Amino acid sequence: MSGVAGNGCEILVPFNERKPLEEVERSLIKKYRKHIWSKFIKAIKDYKLVEEGDKVAVAISGGKDSLVMAKLFQELKRHGHFQFDLEFIVMDPGYHQSVKELLIDNCNYLNIPIKIFESGIFNVVDNIAKDYPCYMCARMRRGALYSKARELGCNKLALGHHFNDVIETTLLNVLYAGNFKTMLPKLKASNFEGIELIRPLYYVEEQYIQKFTQNSGIWPLNCACMVAAKKIGNKRYEIKELIKQLKVNFNDVDKSIFRAAENVGMESILGWQKDGKSYSYLDFYDEE
Repeated sequence: MSGVAGNGCEILVPFNERKPLEEVERSLIKKYRKHIWSKFIKAIKDYKLVEEGDKVAVAISGGKDSLVMAKLFQELKRHGHFQFDLEFIVMDPGYHQSVKELLIDNCNYLNIPIKIFESGIFNVVDNIAKDYPCYMCARMRRGALYSKARELGCNKLALGHHFNDVIETTLLNVLYAGNFKTMLPKLKASNFEGIELIRPLYYVEEQYIQKFTQNSGIWPLNCACMVAAKKIGNKRYEIKELIKQLKVNFNDVDKSIFRAAENVGMESILGWQKDGKSYSYLDFYDEE
């Protein structure tokens, strides 16, 4: 089921009515333990995303991914074996009032203590990126979130990118940009010294996030963008559909795309870039 917000963007509506908060929190660790909780914990451990003494700014857009991530962090703090602090931040880029109210209502229902700040990004992007606003919007959102995280004394900024975002980004770069780049589980902010960006949902597949939100009765925002609602859809949706089609004939093709970034054979590639410099395999050919 779905509805439409006042700005023309779709809002995902759950199949079930809202469940008691205690039941929602319990299901995240019990019912969805294998597909969400365990994979969240695995990413935290594998990539050392959260460590003793960290202060993490959890960025909440109002979408299903960031809402689930926020609840996972609350459970980690409740059941974890090390001390860290959390700030739940919501950047309002210019949401329609009804969308903003829905976001706040979801966070109240889920007992997520958010701090909202305005940025006016939608208006800026509409003026400077007429045809393809999503890329520019993402960059400006990131900068605004970094600034707020630093203001709150956080050393890490958590974003809700999941497994499917990772493989879609990888394939998007191969097919449209002509390079092999993936979405990393963590990276140091280039313009905000002392802050790391982390992606704790790195191993979590989108389908289970969708199932959890629908079964819990959460009404997540899908896009809520006042600008993209008037534009042509971006290439990421085409890549998502392509992967779905590939999975029909190639078993676990999504997992193979993910593993490809872990198994790059440096002796069998034509060239690569590092620290802003380009290299060719011919540069090292005579050394063998």
